[in-house]
Amino acid sequence: MTAAITILALLLVAFVALGVYATVKAVGAAKRGVDRTITQARRTVEDTTLRAKSFGQTGVAGELAQLRLALRTSMRATQDALHAGVAEDSSLAESVGLFRRLSAHGLELDEELKRLEREPDRATVAGLLPQLRERTERITHSADSLRWAARDRARQFAEDDLDALNAQIDIEAGALRHWTVEEQRPAQAQGAAQGPGAGAPRGRDAGVDWPEPAAGSGNSSTADDSWGGPAREEAPQAITAPDPHLRTKYPWQKSARPETTN
Repeated sequence: MTAAITILALLLVAFVALGVYATVKAVGAAKRGVDRTITQARRTVEDTTLRAKSFGQTGVAGELAQLRLALRTSMRATQDALHAGVAEDSSLAESVGLFRRLSAHGLELDEELKRLEREPDRATVAGLLPQLRERTERITHSADSLRWAARDRARQFAEDDLDALNAQIDIEAGALRHWTVEEQRPAQAQGAAQGPGAGAPRGRDAGVDWPEPAAGSGNSSTADDSWGGPAREEAPQAITAPDPHLRTKYPWQKSARPETTN
């Protein structure tokens, strides 16, 4: 009985501790969400104010507002691009580290520009504008280089993956049409067995198209001899000479005289 009470007490304590931990985490997440919302709202208000000053004011105040707006826009875009890319490509961790170091210089410059906006000595501020403009251009150029390099890297990875996917799809499509390959193989084997001259007509020279003799034009034997047609079948000739006594005699033929020997 005592053991059961102890186990129940431990379970109760565990549940209470788990509830407190979950409550603390939820409160922390809510607080971070509220802080993030407040920060974004403050940032939006500042950007809107800077745009209004850059377009509505002239002189030193307008120039300072334009520098701050260009700096904040470039740094924020680079930060979003790197944080979105490092989740998929761990090799961007070094780029994120470099951007943190660059952000320190950017925040320092933004604070200096913000202080100069409230500076009453406009002549001194006007003398510092070339230097401030150069620093802003250097920081924004570095931020833009990191951002576009990360985007080009992601685009190249996407193109390589698309090329590999297209190759795999072509192989799969060929495998699905396997019957076309089976039909081509017998045709290729038959063409190889017939050879290059298999399609030529029999009894004629390949590559020579002899014309057929016209019907009723001259003697057929002469036509066959001249155009290379098939010779007519004739009775085989005897090898020994024919007997002159068996030949038919005609009245105008003279009889052969007998040969005399001396």
